[in-house]
Amino acid sequence: MHQSEAGLVQRGAPGASAIRQALQEQIAHGLLLAMERLPSERQLSELFATTRITLREALLQLEALGLIYREERRGWFVAPPRLAYNPLARTHFHAMVEAQGRRPATEVLAARQMLASAEICRLLELPALSSVYQIRRVRRVDGRLVLYVEHYLNAAYFPGLLEHDLQRSLTELYRDRYDIRYGEVRFEILPTALLPEAAQALRVAQGSPALHITRINHDQQGRLIDCDLEFWRHDAIQVRVQVPD
Repeated sequence: MHQSEAGLVQRGAPGASAIRQALQEQIAHGLLLAMERLPSERQLSELFATTRITLREALLQLEALGLIYREERRGWFVAPPRLAYNPLARTHFHAMVEAQGRRPATEVLAARQMLASAEICRLLELPALSSVYQIRRVRRVDGRLVLYVEHYLNAAYFPGLLEHDLQRSLTELYRDRYDIRYGEVRFEILPTALLPEAAQALRVAQGSPALHITRINHDQQGRLIDCDLEFWRHDAIQVRVQVPD
């Protein structure tokens, strides 16, 4: 341990739990607001008269609780309320976010026609050497990056798709341009760690916790038309389902 850090410990500097509790109280009482940037780790360690190691442990505890989040090269921020995500709801991202009084945005990272991988062939029940559209997008809530998603579409059902505005809802694009509506949808939800491509898109460290949601979509005629591979920040959503009687 560095000599200055040893001195702080000897003088009875607060532990990580005490620092976490103090910051948690500030957030709970609205003194630190959602999306507000926290002081730097150096400033916080000086404020609490503790080491950077202890301060970082407290911040990681708050991150695990979903109360703060970190962006690469930008620092720590107070986390906004989580979105309620209902897999049973017949809606799309923009409508879901707006219905909760929040502000959605979508950015297209890339869109192309490509040879389907073995995994996409399995998900879409396609034969070998099939062609699909891949659309890679990131989505924001109130300006914050929360979702990286890869869409894979059976190209046979969507001729000329890449010519359209792909920042809009695909649900609406399917309906307006192709007279296709979603029918049966299957969800698979797993906790995961972000791989490099998703982590870079969300501006977080590789290996950060995330919720991986795979959506496999049929249309109103029962055809298997597309699948979505969603990677949500772990602190951005809560899955909430109400099953009717």
